[in-house]
Amino acid sequence: MADMDPDSTTQSAPVVDEGEPLFSNLDLFLFSLIVGLVIYWFMSRKQPEPIPEFKKLDTPAPTSRETSFIEKMKKTGKNIIVFYGSQTGTAEEFASRLAKDAQRYGMKGMAADPEEYSMGELARLAEIQNSLAIFCMATYGEGDPTDNAQDFYDWLQENDDEDLSGLNYTVFALGNKTYEHYNAMGKYVDKRLEELGAKRIFDLGLGDDDGNLEEDFISWREQFWPAVCEHFGVEASGDDSSIRQYELKVHTDVNMNKVYTGEIGRLKSFEVQKPPFDSKNPFLAPVTVNRKLNKAGDRHLMHLELDITGSKIRYESGDHVAVFPTNDSELVNKLGQILGVDLDVVISLNNLDEESNKKHPFPCPTTYRTALTHYLDITNPPRTNVLYELAQYASDPKDQENMRKMASSSPEGKALYQSWVLDSCRNILAILEDMPSLKPPIDHLCELLPRLQARYYSIASSSKVHPNSIHICAVVVEYETKTGRVNKGVATTWLKNKLVNGHKSTVPMYIRKSQFRLPFKASNPVIMIGPGTGIAPFMGFIQERGWLKEQGKDVGETVMYFGCRHKNEDYIYQEELEEAEKNEVLTQLNVAFSRDQAQKVYVQNHLKKNKEHVWKLIHTDNAHIYVCGDARNMAKDVQTAFYEIAEELGGMTRTQATDYVKKLMTKGRYSQDVWS
Repeated sequence: MADMDPDSTTQSAPVVDEGEPLFSNLDLFLFSLIVGLVIYWFMSRKQPEPIPEFKKLDTPAPTSRETSFIEKMKKTGKNIIVFYGSQTGTAEEFASRLAKDAQRYGMKGMAADPEEYSMGELARLAEIQNSLAIFCMATYGEGDPTDNAQDFYDWLQENDDEDLSGLNYTVFALGNKTYEHYNAMGKYVDKRLEELGAKRIFDLGLGDDDGNLEEDFISWREQFWPAVCEHFGVEASGDDSSIRQYELKVHTDVNMNKVYTGEIGRLKSFEVQKPPFDSKNPFLAPVTVNRKLNKAGDRHLMHLELDITGSKIRYESGDHVAVFPTNDSELVNKLGQILGVDLDVVISLNNLDEESNKKHPFPCPTTYRTALTHYLDITNPPRTNVLYELAQYASDPKDQENMRKMASSSPEGKALYQSWVLDSCRNILAILEDMPSLKPPIDHLCELLPRLQARYYSIASSSKVHPNSIHICAVVVEYETKTGRVNKGVATTWLKNKLVNGHKSTVPMYIRKSQFRLPFKASNPVIMIGPGTGIAPFMGFIQERGWLKEQGKDVGETVMYFGCRHKNEDYIYQEELEEAEKNEVLTQLNVAFSRDQAQKVYVQNHLKKNKEHVWKLIHTDNAHIYVCGDARNMAKDVQTAFYEIAEELGGMTRTQATDYVKKLMTKGRYSQDVWS
């Protein structure tokens, strides 16, 4: 372009005077600024952020306290672990006894809550020489696992490919023969562990609480340990001396704000309440109603209402309310007097095994008075291990001999324990009174007594109608023993004395979910059978069916079979039931007054009297059957009545009728909430 003649070149740009610059200084500055910003933005977008190099930290493995029972056993030299599935504390008690026994056989044992550990580690137990896992498994309700064993149960069900071939195990099951699914959980664990390759080293033990659970356990345990010795080639040390698990510390200078006064879990949890509320953090519910239900008679049937406003607690009809009672102060004071101790001394019982998750047998520090009032069971007959351990403190050799005999598995010992302790309903106070030479130190007694447990009641209300209130229906337990003493039920006596708006008229409580549920479809008929206080959950059912009707829902037939002794004495909730019948919430109300005529009449008699209607509801209309109350007699007699109706109107044999009812149970159309 430089060699060309300028005049012959075509100009497309406008002609500019050579003395005038193309851009002003301001234009150049702004242009440069914009270009610079664009370049900066572009470079900052594209350039990856440098990753700083950090020195690699050694991540500590989770502490053994969290989930690993294997690491804990290795660290503490234990080779026997006793897992417990416990709802009322008995299985936990048995587990502790077995763990303690191990010491007498040159082994070291620990009791363990399966909820606190990773049960997937069972396969690793083979890493520990001469190791053994013992399972003390209680069955709750209708064949269910206890709350703390639910995760373990789920794990057993879900892990088909688990190899437990290195695991040595045995199971002791706790149940009650009056229930349909007797010892279902223990039987399942025993069978399932074998299926997964584990080696059973001793037969499944079956404990029946309807008979003598303690005797069943002792008989099994007496044969179990020799089998363990033979399997592992060890010998009993022969040392039968008492082995303390806790040591006493008396606090002379302690801040009383740090002392437990009855709280179940967190210190001061009763002063500053924080949801969620559960078994370790109960809600203090004020009592708003406490009235006697029966018009006459020598019993006291009561209706209580607990206020749960602001607690965020939710419940469904059929759920259970668990309450934490306290022992009678008169019994506590008598124990203090007979043992000659100051009950208001502040103490701690500290576990001698520092690695144990269970630092204390109950919340510490506390006073003896608080322990005996809130934490320890002082009203039930003590188990044989308590008698065995306390025998050393009897100054009369004859008393010592009898106490040790009662703790043995000999026929004479079993008979003596049955008659002197169980049949005579002797609690620890009665034993101390009737055996004056027995003077145990109170700290050892507190170590040995089992924990006072929550009591469960079927909720007698519907949350649809009473979202901020929970109703309880109960009969006060009171009876005279063979020794002439009057024994009173811990929880019912305590509830009876809860005055509305009175001092301390609150109840520590939480909700336990239940499978006892109304049908999903409101149009399904329901047949409810609940004599006496067995009516409790059905008051909630009736309220809920009434509420559903008010919402315009299609509600099926609602039939009630209630029973009591006398119409003029203990026909509880009579007004409410008759009102429900009048409003056609109850389509049929059948009441059996067992003692108002010469011939006793029960709910099962009314069922058979109405057999055609009952059979139509069940067989044609898809009705759901609910039974609540006494397991030992009533529930069995009612079931037999259904067998007979199926035989007669369904043309079945007894075997077919039994299978028919069993299928209703499997489908969830025959539900029971029973106790013995």
